[in-house]
This record gives sequence, C-alpha cells and structure tokens, in this order.
Amino acid sequence: MLSRLIKFSLTHASLVLLAAGLLLAIVAFRLPHTSVDVFPELNAPTVVIMTEAPGLAADEVEQYVTFPIESSVNGMPGVRRVRTSSAIGLSIAYVEFEWGMDIMTARQLVSERIDSVREDLPPDAHAEMTPITSITGEILLLAVSSPGGELSDMDLRAYAEYDLRNKLLSIPGVSQISVIGGELPEYQVLVRQDNLRLYGLTIKDVAEAAGASHSTLSAGYLPNIDSLELPVRQSGRVRSVKDIAGTVIKYHDQFPVTIGDVADVRMGPAPKRGTGADGGSPAVVMTIQKAPGTNTLAITGKIDAMLDELEPMLPKGLIVNRQIFRQADFIDLSVNNVIIALRDASIIVAVILVLFLLNVRTTIITLTAIPLSLAVGLLVLEWMNVSINVMSLGGLTIAVGSLVDDAIIDVENVFRRLNENSAKSVSERRPRLDVILDASNEIRPAMVFATVIIVLVFLPLMFMEGIEGRFFRPLGIAFGVSIVASLLVALTVTPAMCRFLMKGNADGAEEKDTPMVRWLKRFYVPTVRWAVHYRKIVIGSALAATLIALLLASTFGRSFLPEFNEGTFTVGLFAPPGTSLEASDRMASPIEKQLLALEGVRSVTRRTGRAERDEHAEPVSNSEIEVTLKAGFSKEEVREQVSKILEKVPGITTNIGQPIEHRLSHVLSGTPAAIAINVYGDDLSKLRTIAKEIEGALKPLPGTRDVAANREVMIQSLPVDYRPADLAAYGLTPQDAA
Repeated sequence: MLSRLIKFSLTHASLVLLAAGLLLAIVAFRLPHTSVDVFPELNAPTVVIMTEAPGLAADEVEQYVTFPIESSVNGMPGVRRVRTSSAIGLSIAYVEFEWGMDIMTARQLVSERIDSVREDLPPDAHAEMTPITSITGEILLLAVSSPGGELSDMDLRAYAEYDLRNKLLSIPGVSQISVIGGELPEYQVLVRQDNLRLYGLTIKDVAEAAGASHSTLSAGYLPNIDSLELPVRQSGRVRSVKDIAGTVIKYHDQFPVTIGDVADVRMGPAPKRGTGADGGSPAVVMTIQKAPGTNTLAITGKIDAMLDELEPMLPKGLIVNRQIFRQADFIDLSVNNVIIALRDASIIVAVILVLFLLNVRTTIITLTAIPLSLAVGLLVLEWMNVSINVMSLGGLTIAVGSLVDDAIIDVENVFRRLNENSAKSVSERRPRLDVILDASNEIRPAMVFATVIIVLVFLPLMFMEGIEGRFFRPLGIAFGVSIVASLLVALTVTPAMCRFLMKGNADGAEEKDTPMVRWLKRFYVPTVRWAVHYRKIVIGSALAATLIALLLASTFGRSFLPEFNEGTFTVGLFAPPGTSLEASDRMASPIEKQLLALEGVRSVTRRTGRAERDEHAEPVSNSEIEVTLKAGFSKEEVREQVSKILEKVPGITTNIGQPIEHRLSHVLSGTPAAIAINVYGDDLSKLRTIAKEIEGALKPLPGTRDVAANREVMIQSLPVDYRPADLAAYGLTPQDAA
C-alpha cells in the first residue's frame, strides 16, 4: 500500500504539491480562530454555586445555606466530588462531575436541584450558578486608580463597575469580570430613632416606604386616541436622593410624613468585603475571565483595542494599569520559543545537509517537512478540540528536531541513487522516475519502523488518567501526530519534490564523498574496528554508565511541573482569621510600598478580601499582592529581597508564588501551596492540634518554604440570644425583635 502511495505521488507530483500548498493555506486561515490557552483544561466539569446571604455569620451560612445546597446536589448522576466553603455572608459549593460529562447537562441538573432547595434558604439569600469558567481562565488583571486624587474611591468604583465593566463584557469570549476595591455607591436611608417615636413609626414602615419610592411598572397604552395608539409611560424611577426623601410614609394630623422627615437620605458607600490598591494608591482591581475554548490572545487583543479606544475619553486623573498579570504575555513567550526552536532546527538541518551533500536542492526538499508536519499536527489538534497551550506547544517543540528524519533519509538515498544512475552509460541508465521510486521504496521499511517506535515511546501518555492525563495528553498527541505526519510527508511530498528538483549529476561523473564525509570516515572506521575488537569492554562500559545514570536520576528532585518564569510574583499575606478589613488594609499597605521601592520591581497591585461575583473568595484577613518585575532583572534576586521584607512582619503567614503557578496549585490541591496535606476528622480542636504538630515537623526540613497550617480558628462573634418570656411580655416575636 505504501509503495503504491509513493508511486501515486510521483505520477501525480503536481497534484500532491498543490494539496500541500492548500494544507498550509487552510492552517494559516484557521490558526487565528484556534483556541489558545496557557494550560489544557485541567478542571473536571465543575458547576459553582455561589450564594450571597447578607448578615449571616459563617456558622449560620454553613447551617442555613451551605448544608441544604450540599445535600441537594449530592447523589446526582455523574457527581464525583462536592466541595463547599462558608464565610460571613457567602456560601460557595463546587460540584465536580466525572471527566467527559457535558457541562451544559451538568448545569441543567444542578439548576433543577437549586430550584428545589431555594424555598428552604433564608429570605435574603440569593443562590446562582457562576458563568462557565475556571480559576485558570483568569486572563487579565486591570487596575483603575487616580494617583493624583482627582477622583474619589466612589467615583473610581462607579466608573469601573458601571461603565468599564459593561463595555468589556460586550467583547465575545469574556465570561466574567469581578471588581474589587473602591466604594460601591448606593442610596442609604439613615433612620433617626427619636423622629420615629415622634410619629409612631417603625423601621419596617420606613423600609416599606423606601421600597415603594421606586417603580418600573408598566402603564399600558391607549388603544385609539385620534386614530393613534399611545403608550403610557410613568416616571416612577429614583433619580436622586430627593426622590427617596420626598416619599410619603403616612399622614400624621393630616400632614404627610416623608422619609426625609425621619431619616437622612444620602448617596454613600455600600458595605464591602474587599479593597484594592495599585502603586501605593487606592484602586479598583478588575479580574477578567474568559470562556473555555476561546482564544486568549484574540480576546486580550480586543480588550487592549477597546481600552485604547476609551483612553481619550477617560475621566481626568483616571489611569488604567494593564501590566499586572497578562496570560497573553506568557503564551506569546511560549509561541516565540517554538518559533525560535523551529528557526534553529531549520538552520541546523540546512547546515548539516549542505556539509554532507553539498546540494541546496536537497536542503529545500528536506526543510519542507517541518512546516507541513506542524500544519497537520495543528489541524488534528483542532479537530480533537485540543487547545494550543504550553503542553501542546511543548510537544511540537520536541518534535521539531525529529520531523526531518524521514525526509533526510529519503532525500539522501534518492540523491545517491540518482548520482549512481547518472554515472552509468547512456544505454544502462534507467528512467529517472523509476530510480526515485526504487530509492524511496528501498528505505521505506526503515522509515516506517523508526517512526512507529518513536510514537510508541509517547503512547503511554495517551492512557494517563485524571488531571495528569489532562495535562500531559496534549503533549503526546501533538508529538505523535507531528511525527506520523512527517512520515506521510516523506512518503508523498518528498518524492514529488524530488521529481522536480533532483536530476542527478549532469556530467555523469561518479559520485564522490564530500570533504566532511571523508573527514569523518577517517575517525569512524578505526573507531568501529576498535569497538568490535574490544566489544566486551564497550558493552561493560555502557552498562556501567547506565547504572550510574539511574543512580544519579534517583537523587534528582521531582515535581509535577518545572517552575515557570512568569515575570510576576503573587505574594500572599494571611493575617489571623477574624482580622477586620480595615486592619488587613493597614497591615498590607506599608508592605506594598516597601515592595514597590525594590530595585527591579515595575508595579505592585494589591487585593485584600474578596470581590463580589468572584468564586475565588478570600476572607478579609487575606491579601494578594501582584509584584511585576522589570525586564532584565533576576527573578531569584528579587524574590530574595521580597522574602527579607516579609520576614520582618510579625504575626502573619506569607506565601510567595507566581500568578499562573498560584492558580494551578488551586486547581491541583485547592490551596496556593505546591504541596498540601489534608487532615480529616470530626473534632476541630484535635484537628488544629495535629495541624500545628505537622507544621512544626515540616519547617526544619531542607528545601521547605512558606510552611503554614491553615487551621480552623474560632472567630469572635457577638451573639444575641432572645428570651422568649420577655419577648412575649412585650408582644414581640423573634422576627419583630430581629
């Protein structure tokens, strides 16, 4: 069959070359539309349920919100794990399904369970599913600030929340944007208790009146007024503070009592669970997440284009910092590395071929195998819904050095046989196409067997399961497909190009070795003779070297991934649980300014607490600082300086990582640490004791850093216990008293 394929390629060489050109054109057209990501999709199909329960303590959230939701989703078809987290006013449930589960089907199942449990939740609790994205889908951080102080924190948040966020959400592929920092403006009604007693009102009366101050109800239409149909519009929306203050609560002695008579109405900041800073100034930090299967580079380019368009229209004094964390920069670096490897491989192959064959045409034919093989690999990756990511690019990079092997073997043998044929007399010469066909068939078995053996080495990667399989399978697919494609190119395109470009020696001179080959033979022939004569020594030395290599390999460190150089550090500051947002902000602010003063640091951006609509929820006692480095500075040296600053801060736990590395650790272990140890049990006091003992045992180990036990610490609260007898004496129910 392969022999017939080679013969067909020679007979229809023009058609084969036209098909090869068409393949390259198709790949060039499809490449901008291909999914590009930093990593393969590592999350099992996961549905995140986020429930805001304002005013509830963490234990109340666990009891009244988290437990009912967790119970409702447990036992659903395909569920492999349910993880939950409860904090003040917030419940998050991660429902993970088996690999291969359709995410839309999973969301439908979860939606049905949420609907069934919604009536059991507290009245103000709002449960919803977050958009389809993941923590590894965070592609960009933006910081909106006013270093000169021209804009207030409320103005910054209003612009970021209502203007910039809505514009960025209109970009296709942007799934979610969470906003932290600044002060979210809201209408506030501050009741004066003495005025309430004066008019015999309660807070409930004021709340009902405030709710009635705003109306968006439709007013219908008039069907036929002078032959016209007239819609009726009512203006019941709140436009200013005066609209609320002027709303009537009741009539007292025939005079209206308005909200403004018993309360101060103002535009003020909403209670917040997080704050942000950039460059030492208060800022609003925006986290942009993309939808799965979309092109990170294309989305980032559209975001940059929109920000460029908005820049002239920004409020005076407002600055948008885009250089905090950008996945696109890391992906660009990976793509550039592949291009550099491709360039270097092409140069090396060209130099070697010229030195060994002294023929430019053979070099051109051989180098053609590289772009064609990579093109086939990219098309197959797209067909298999595998994104272009660090691992698939790594597979292509590894394959570049092997893609020309089959073509080199074929071209060299054809070149040699054509020269031999040309050296014969005219009567003995065979047709050139027959010589090329026989020369290609002569080395065909060796090419096929060599390719199969190489692919078999990577075959086990295809059968890895779990997160390891999701991570390394794209590497194996990219490498294997490219190598097989190089074999097909050597069997089709290479013979076709040989027909047009290779003629043999025109003068019929006998083929001679090139100077490089003659020089190498001087050393090769005696070396082979010596090795054959002393074969026992050679074999024994090889076995000894193998054993020594295995012994040395056992001493090497091992990790799931090598450490990347992302150009940015993520510094975690963890104050004792229960620390207020204001105290955490005061503690983190001077650290942030010290980091900004370090040599080699370009920018410093901080997030303390959590943002609304962000499933990566942190308590207000935690801060994340993104430290972006200047180009040309050593990562290790800057990291050492950062560590020295953190060591001087007492009473907190710290962690230094990198943005992508940090997010990958969250996917692997649920924590920002590279290694996580889980301790299970029913007695929280005992668990805390064991965690403290493990922490003490690990800290002295060489190579450990940032060892911390995330112990469940009891947080102080202010309980209010009602006495039923006293409530009854005053005619109150617990709900009235609350």
